[in-house]
Amino acid sequence: MLTSIKRGMRIPILWLEGIFDFIFGQRFNPIYHLGALTWFFYWIVCFSGIYIYILFDTGVNNAHPSVEWLTNDHWWHAGIMRSMHRYASDAMVIFMAVHMLREFLLDRYHGVRWFAWFTGVPLIWMLITSGITGYWLVWDELAQYMAIASFEWLDWLGIFSEPIANNFLKEGSLGDRFFTLLIFMHIFVPIGLLFLMWIHLLRLNHAETTPPRPIALGAFLIIFLLSLAFPVSSHAPADLGKVPTAVGLDWFYMAGYPLLDLLGPGILWVLAVGASGFIAALPWIIPRKPHAVAVVDLPNCNGCGRCFEDCPFGAVNMQKRTDPDSRYDLEAVVKESFCTGCAICTGSCPASTPYRKSEELVTGIDVADIALTALRRKMHSEAERLTGETKVLVFGCDFSWDAQSYESDEVGVIGAICIGQIPPSFIEYALNRCGADGVFLRGCRKGDCFHRLGVYWTEERLTGYRDPYLRPRIAREQVRVSWAAPTDKNNTAGQLEEFKRDLVEFKAAKAAREAEDAAAKAKSADAAPAAGE
Repeated sequence: MLTSIKRGMRIPILWLEGIFDFIFGQRFNPIYHLGALTWFFYWIVCFSGIYIYILFDTGVNNAHPSVEWLTNDHWWHAGIMRSMHRYASDAMVIFMAVHMLREFLLDRYHGVRWFAWFTGVPLIWMLITSGITGYWLVWDELAQYMAIASFEWLDWLGIFSEPIANNFLKEGSLGDRFFTLLIFMHIFVPIGLLFLMWIHLLRLNHAETTPPRPIALGAFLIIFLLSLAFPVSSHAPADLGKVPTAVGLDWFYMAGYPLLDLLGPGILWVLAVGASGFIAALPWIIPRKPHAVAVVDLPNCNGCGRCFEDCPFGAVNMQKRTDPDSRYDLEAVVKESFCTGCAICTGSCPASTPYRKSEELVTGIDVADIALTALRRKMHSEAERLTGETKVLVFGCDFSWDAQSYESDEVGVIGAICIGQIPPSFIEYALNRCGADGVFLRGCRKGDCFHRLGVYWTEERLTGYRDPYLRPRIAREQVRVSWAAPTDKNNTAGQLEEFKRDLVEFKAAKAAREAEDAAAKAKSADAAPAAGE
């Protein structure tokens, strides 16, 4: 049932991404940078918080007047900083939640990717705690309500010798020392949050922690304009002599407080811990089919380190050579517990070339699910099947489309684990040895690659920025790429038809050039004897 719900919700997400692609372009689509934007908002919160803290009076009786002073008397700098602190904090919650939902719907939490998902759950607790402790420091009626409710919830556990909530139950019971403790909590919890965010990315190679500059600038301007248009204000000062009756909640951080009042602390603990445990266990509750891991063939490994550099999940290490007769110093070693079987390493290996006479194509590192030999064999069989006027071989990522629906007498399809599995030499081989007029590459949307980096590395290989690269002698008119989602089937079909029409024009222009060259050579040959005479 959960799987069916997930599949049903995946389509709207993909359609929304497509709309944002149309508005912003794939490179600057903010949906593809949710995690990096969360990091960006974290730094806004940190810098604005430091600025406010410099002007803030930490005494329990002076806290509220200090906040009002910097909010109203110095609104043009400190007041704006306070509002940005608040809105960036809310944005962190929003983007973290959407990021987590999207990763779940797109199945990016299974198998060895469990680590990033599992460590993301305590991030929720840390982020919510950071926000709640920040609201306490204003020490208005809202802070008073939150402090009493929060510590009553903690006191229910019975782990403290005396109920902490007693410090907030009567006038004069809260001293500067305890209030200073609240301040330190708000400082050190975000530091712990930063440390946990770093752990969250430990198994991701080339992890993005900074969004593209236009997206970062746009996010900053939105936060800044919100701060100008809707400046944050405080409630009345806290009064421990009376109980707050009506407060305005920040629903991003305080959604649990009405449940606490309604259900009581015990049931809320069960719901909070149970929901967290369920979310953390999702990689094992909804398992995926096991995949083959990459395997190094040492005789064909020259220790170049390209697979180490290109692996999206840090599953490849370089170590000292174990075969003493080798003339190379290093060898690649695969950490099986980190490998997702994406085969991007196969596409990066310099030994991954189809130009070999042996029937079995062995490279330095390969994945058994779709080995390099199978790709070459499939490429030959598809090329032999084509009978149309314009022959196109399509290499497609299995996660981004239904390959079989594009097959015809002019189009042959070769499926790959990831588009990054295809070495550029296979494109050249398809054109020169298999008789294809063109090669069409179909992968996930740019910035949305299921295996994270396959699309990026493929683009860099095609443009010559990354080894192994497509050699300049290959006419770029014969190669076309399409980065799209399963919902873009019609768009891809249109791009493929356009590519075939362009190939017809390319072949006609090429034939005309060859005819001109042949005529020029013939004319030169006829003129040579006359010149000799």
